[in-house]
Amino acid sequence: MAQDDWWLCAPEPGMLLWARLRLREDTGAEVLESSGLTIRFDDLDTGRHYLLGADYRAFDGLDPEDAAALGFELGALAPPAAPDGPALVRRMTQRLR
Repeated sequence: MAQDDWWLCAPEPGMLLWARLRLREDTGAEVLESSGLTIRFDDLDTGRHYLLGADYRAFDGLDPEDAAALGFELGALAPPAAPDGPALVRRMTQRLR
């Protein structure tokens, strides 16, 4: 079964972009970006390095101060969910209130 980790970045005030890092059963990894682009990697670490280089932060590693710096309260936000890929991609760009 695949394992998903969610990452986010704030390219401008009031906007969050999500990315999903998925560990595949074959031990490869893939990143689904908010643009809908899927990028495949040989391993999970390479996928993580890609996201870090693009200024993403692991959602599960954020503390309240990190969240505040990105413009939201930690308990007020959850990774996007949707019944299919296109709907998920549409929810991966979020405007903050």
